[in-house]
Amino acid sequence: MSDIAIKAEDIGKLYKLGEIGTGTISHDLNRWWARLRGKQDPFAKIGESNDRTQKGDSDWVWALKDINFEVKKGEVLGIIGRNGAGKSTLLKILSKVTTPTTGRIKINGRIASLLEVGTGFHQELTGRENIFLNGAILGMTKREIRSKFDEIVDFASVERYIDTPVKRYSSGMYVRLAFAVAAFLEPEILIIDEVLAVGDAEFQKKCLGRMKDVSLNDGRTVLFVSHDLNAISQLCNSTLLIAKGMALEKGNTNDVINLYNSDKSALSIYAKSGVVTKESYIKSIRVCNSQGDTASSFCYDEKIYIEIKLKLSDTIGVKPDFFLMLLDAKKRRVFACEAEKTKEGLLLTIESKQLVRGDYSIHCFINIPNAQVIDEAYDVCSFGVIDNGSAMLKHGSYDYGVVFGKYTWTEI
Repeated sequence: MSDIAIKAEDIGKLYKLGEIGTGTISHDLNRWWARLRGKQDPFAKIGESNDRTQKGDSDWVWALKDINFEVKKGEVLGIIGRNGAGKSTLLKILSKVTTPTTGRIKINGRIASLLEVGTGFHQELTGRENIFLNGAILGMTKREIRSKFDEIVDFASVERYIDTPVKRYSSGMYVRLAFAVAAFLEPEILIIDEVLAVGDAEFQKKCLGRMKDVSLNDGRTVLFVSHDLNAISQLCNSTLLIAKGMALEKGNTNDVINLYNSDKSALSIYAKSGVVTKESYIKSIRVCNSQGDTASSFCYDEKIYIEIKLKLSDTIGVKPDFFLMLLDAKKRRVFACEAEKTKEGLLLTIESKQLVRGDYSIHCFINIPNAQVIDEAYDVCSFGVIDNGSAMLKHGSYDYGVVFGKYTWTEI
């Protein structure tokens, strides 16, 4: 295990809904007696999978079940999944905040965790005192902590308030200092939950840069949970996908992100529903990849294909036009285009390296220009673009528009 930082073997976590413990002393004693004899938890057999969308028949739920993975030293592992999938529970087990019901964790090195705002901080102590307290918990000497103190305060930008009790900090100041402490006090393993979303865009950019530096230059291991797939894509070597408490996939980050997004591919399809009384109308729209599969996520250097099916009638008299606009996340028009010839089957190709990272949707209609809109579909077929390596990636979460543009720089 010399090159392995973390090894999880058959990790499971069982909870009873609505109560702390098992509800009765007899149940607690039964579980304790089973553990003492090396037997399975007697309540584990009635536990159900962690599906928050459905009402179950049992009060026992597996928040995690049969989780197996390894993280090598110096690896940056992303962990993604929907809300309630079990990501935070897994990090709490890795951080030894709670124990697993089944399985075991092997950890090689000291761990610093940032699981939620205020983790590891004492409310009544000042920022300065909390830095030394956290360093001591990590096993560092006072001299080692002093050598990193100025870097921590500078990174967190809280110098003016460093001798103020942290209970008076804003959530943003709190997380700035907490991240700086975790990142600069040199743990071998750094665990970061979605808490970075509390910080502003500038701080998030600094954090991503620091995590890269920690991994590449210091050779430390980072586990990073986030719903920001762009941040996961640019930071993580590999990614673990968790769904309903189970590990679905661990592997190349782009492949795992595509698998995660394939579960949402239905959002990338529009079909006319109900009784249609119009003789000409938009039958369906589908966003797909180069293989022709429905897709809801694309890398910035991939082509995006939009397949359109129309029903056209000759009774209109005038040949109508088909007009399509792309909308960004704020429903602003990114660009508009018109089919050269309006046919019942159309395929629009958006070239690679045109759209910057972000979320997009479609607004299109069949019309007779300046006269009549025959049929319309607004804000349909959602899809996202991930920046996995453009020249603008170094700017982090900074908003640099919606299109890359075509241009040339020359010296004069």
